[in-house]
Amino acid sequence: MDQHPQIGRVLARAALAVALAASSSAFAQDGASALKKAEAAYRAGEAAYARKDFSEAQTDFQQVVQLDPRAYQGHSSLGAVLIARGHLREGVRELERALAIKPTDSPTQINLAMAYQQMGSAEKAIPLFARLEAEARLQKRTLPSYLLAADARALAQTQKIQPAVSRMRAAVAEDLQNPELHDELGSLYAQQKDWADAQQEFATAIRLDPQSAVAHLHLGLVMQAQGEADGLKELQTATQLAPQDAAIGFERGKALAAAGDDEQAIPVFQQVLSLKPDFTAASYQLALALQRTNKVQEAIPLLRNVVAAEPDNAEAITNLGMALSQAQLAKDAVPVLQRSIALAPGSVTAHQDLAAAYVQLSQFGDAVDQLHAALKLAPDQPQLHYNLGLALKMQDDAAHAIPELETAERLDPSAPEAPYLLGVLYMQTGRYEDAAREMNISLKVHPDNGDGWATLGSVYDRLNKLPEATSALREAIRQSPTQPDPHLTLAAVLVKQKLPAEAAAERRKAADLMRTNMNRQRAEVATNAGNSQLRSGDAGAAVVQFREALSYDANYAEAHLGLANALDRQGKTAEAAAERQKAEAAKAAATP
Repeated sequence: MDQHPQIGRVLARAALAVALAASSSAFAQDGASALKKAEAAYRAGEAAYARKDFSEAQTDFQQVVQLDPRAYQGHSSLGAVLIARGHLREGVRELERALAIKPTDSPTQINLAMAYQQMGSAEKAIPLFARLEAEARLQKRTLPSYLLAADARALAQTQKIQPAVSRMRAAVAEDLQNPELHDELGSLYAQQKDWADAQQEFATAIRLDPQSAVAHLHLGLVMQAQGEADGLKELQTATQLAPQDAAIGFERGKALAAAGDDEQAIPVFQQVLSLKPDFTAASYQLALALQRTNKVQEAIPLLRNVVAAEPDNAEAITNLGMALSQAQLAKDAVPVLQRSIALAPGSVTAHQDLAAAYVQLSQFGDAVDQLHAALKLAPDQPQLHYNLGLALKMQDDAAHAIPELETAERLDPSAPEAPYLLGVLYMQTGRYEDAAREMNISLKVHPDNGDGWATLGSVYDRLNKLPEATSALREAIRQSPTQPDPHLTLAAVLVKQKLPAEAAAERRKAADLMRTNMNRQRAEVATNAGNSQLRSGDAGAAVVQFREALSYDANYAEAHLGLANALDRQGKTAEAAAERQKAEAAKAAATP
C-alpha cells in the first residue's frame, strides 16, 4: 500500500530548517574580505526563508555559491531551498556538492538522504541514514521520527521489508500521536500480509485522525483481504472524505469488482475517469467490469484506448480480442489475439480465446491447432479438453472428440457439459447404453436442460426402455413447452406402448407448435423488413410489413413496437399508443 503522498514533502521542509540553522561563521574564519558579500547574501537568504520567500532565498543562496563555490553552507542551503520549491534533482546536485566539500555535515546528510529517498534512489539514501544513525549512537541520542520514517521508506523501496518495519516502529515510538506514521507502519505490515497488526495500526491512525481518507482506504483493503464484509464500508468512507481523489476511488472500484459487484464498480470507475481522464488503469478496470456485465460494445473502445497506451500489454490485448469475439466480430478478433500470442506465447487464455474466434468463423481446424497449443501449456485444464472435444465434434471427428471429452469429465466430474456432449456423440455412434449413462450423469448435475431430457428420451427409446423414455420426454416437454420434437418422439414411444389416442394427441400438439413456430419465423422476417423500411424513411411501406407480421403472429411484441414507431412517423399518435400497449401486454404474457 502506498504511503500518503504528502509525507515526504512535509519532512523535507522540517529537515530544511535544520540546514538553514547551520552556522555561517566559516565565512568569517577564512579572513578574506571578498567573502563578506557571500556571508551577507547567506544571511539575506536565511531571512528570506524565514518569511517564506523561497524565490528570494534561492536567489540569495545562488549568489553565495557564485561568490564562494567552496562554501559548503551555500550549496547545502541552496539545495534545501530548491527541494522545498519542488526542484528535486537540482537540489540534490547542490547537496552532493556540499557533501563533497564537507562530508561530515549532518544537515546536508539529512537533506540529501531524504531527497534520495523521495526521488526513488533508496540505494544512495540508506548509507547516509546509516551514517546519521551511527553518529547519533555515538552521541547517545536517537534520530527524530521523521528521519527514522524516511529510512524505513528507503528500506521498503529496496524490498527490505522487515528492517523497514523495525525502523518505522522506532519512528512511531518517537511520535505516538502521529497518525500518518501509524498508517505507514500498517502499510508495511500489510506488505508482509500481517493483517492483524496492519489492521490495528490503521485503526489507530483513524482514532488519531478520523478524517484521514487514506487510513480508511487502507483499513478497508486489509479488512477485505481478510474477508470482512465491513471493508467496503471503510472504502466508501474514504471516498466520501476525499471525493476528488482518483487514486482512492480507483481502489474502491477494484474492491467492489473483486467482491463481484461490477454494477456498483462501474459508476465508481466512471467517476474516477471524470477526475482523471488519462488514468489508463482505471479505463482498463472499467472495461473489464463492462465486459463481465455483457456491456461489450461499451468495453471495446476503452480496451482499444488501453492497448494504444500500452501496446505491449498482452493481457489487455487478449481481453480486447475476447470482447471483439463476444460482439460477434471474430474476424477483427483474430489478428488482435494473434498479436497477443506473439507477445505472450505462454498465455493459455489467448490461445483459448483465439480458438473461440476461429470456431465463430467456422475455421475448426485452426481452432483445434490453438487448443492443442493451449493443452501443451496446461494439460490438466478440463475446459481446454472440453473445448477441443467440441471443436473436433464440429469437424465430425467423433473418434478423436470422445477421448478429449472423457478426459474433461475425469478432470472435472462436477461439470455437466462434457458428459452431455459425450451422450450426444455416443448416441450418434450407436453406443446407446453409454449415451444413457452420460446423459444421466449430466442431468443429475444440471437437471434444467430440456434438450438433455429430450435426448435421453430418444436414447431410452432406442434401448426399448419405454417407461423411462416417456418419463424423460415428458420432463423435456415441461421444460421446453414450445419445442415440437419431444412431442413427436413421445408420440412414437406411446405407439410402441399401444396408446394410439395419447400418441395422436402428442402429434397434434407437435403440429400446432410447428405451425406456431413457422408463423413466428414469418413474423420475424416481416418485422425485420419493416424496420429496414422505417430506417430508410418509408413509413407507409413499414406499416404494411408490420401489419403482415402481426397477421402471422398477433402476439409478436416487436411487430407491435415497430408498427407503433411507423404510426408515430405518420402522425397517428393515438394508434401508436395503442400498439405500444399491445406490445407491453404481449411481453407480459410471454414472461413466465
